[in-house]
Amino acid sequence: MFEILNREHTVAGPGYNRWLVPPAALSVHLAIGQVYGFSVFNLPMTRLLGITRMVPGDWRLTAQGWIFSLAIVTLGLSAALGGAWVERAGPRKAILAAACFYSGGLLVAAFGVKAHNLLVVHLGYGLLGGIGMGLGYVAPVKTLLAWFPGRPGMASGLAIMGFGGGAMIGSPLGLALMSHFRTSTSMGVWEAFLVLAIVNFIFMMLGVVILRVPKANWRPAGSRASVRPREGGPAGQMSADQAGRTPQFYALWLVLFFNASAGIGVLGQASAMAQEMLKGRITPAEAGGFVGFLSLFNMAGPFLWSSASDYLGRKRTYAIFFALGAALFVFSLTAGRMGSVALFVGTFALIMTMYGGGFATLPAYLSDLFGARQVSAIHGRLLTAWSAAGLAGPVLVNYIREFQLEHGVAPAQSYFLTMYLMSWLLVLGFLCNHNVNPIEARFFGRNAA
Repeated sequence: MFEILNREHTVAGPGYNRWLVPPAALSVHLAIGQVYGFSVFNLPMTRLLGITRMVPGDWRLTAQGWIFSLAIVTLGLSAALGGAWVERAGPRKAILAAACFYSGGLLVAAFGVKAHNLLVVHLGYGLLGGIGMGLGYVAPVKTLLAWFPGRPGMASGLAIMGFGGGAMIGSPLGLALMSHFRTSTSMGVWEAFLVLAIVNFIFMMLGVVILRVPKANWRPAGSRASVRPREGGPAGQMSADQAGRTPQFYALWLVLFFNASAGIGVLGQASAMAQEMLKGRITPAEAGGFVGFLSLFNMAGPFLWSSASDYLGRKRTYAIFFALGAALFVFSLTAGRMGSVALFVGTFALIMTMYGGGFATLPAYLSDLFGARQVSAIHGRLLTAWSAAGLAGPVLVNYIREFQLEHGVAPAQSYFLTMYLMSWLLVLGFLCNHNVNPIEARFFGRNAA
């Protein structure tokens, strides 16, 4: 009965249209990417008991901020630990497992909110949901790289743009569901989680049904090896173990860590940050729209920047991310002081294109350096940097903000120190990327293809 899920049953037959693969991948990533819109639940979950205001027993923002952090940590760890299994099992089985974990986590989180048990919410959304996100994140990537071998940057962008755009769906949908279910005794949060569990499971099943892998050694008619030469030096194919012994792997780990820490720090508190830095100029509903708007650019960035990297080169593309991003974080403070909604939103929209672009360009960067043979497993291991960033980014925003508020700093100014720290993180990322050089032939060893 379950044999249809095996990898050999996902090999495309004659006449299969490879352009069915991008929408299948998008359906998976749009569902799990809704984690980026989780900030719309933050303030409502601080008033689950008080409803109109926070009362004793309600959850503090810093305490529930760990839900998002745990989800990102688990995402990275499950991608690292499950990457080799995804290679063996194939995309269909991996995506089904991802859907069960992710939607099951939402159901558990709904129960935790209704029972007002924060630990259960962490277990559901953070742990179970995070496992589903990790498996669902890596499963479509290698499949798209295989179907579009001449444009690896564009291919990885097609896969990952959906994850960046998840909040574009999840943020307004979450707000609408909470508004629909809200009563005098409920904020509508647990009911929203319940509906999202069902909707997202159905959405992810599209990936299970549609996604196929090409036959071994398949090449599209008239294809070319690549738009631009590989940056990795010798044309070898590294295993995940071989890649993990190179200095380039660890330099890229730090590149991803610094880029992700800055971006996650913003996304994790985007709604609350907009309301406090632009107090009186933006409503809670508009702040939710701000999260969705950022998601639109986080979705566009992966495709645009990763496609551009096919021509610019991965290293040069990342240099642009870090240099321009560092300047924009500092400029966001000026926009906030001016009270300019347009400048504030525009600044973070551009930052989000580069944040999403960094994730989307990474698989092609890895393929250039290490070869495509075990790119899913290598990619999964590198995503542990995302796990670390899931802790560092929100902590920088939440706890530094909380410390400043306790010492009399006005809410609008409580993000200033954080923005400067984010800028410095990107400067460090720039330096790490600068040290990603071609891999010496000796690291490929005897097992290179």
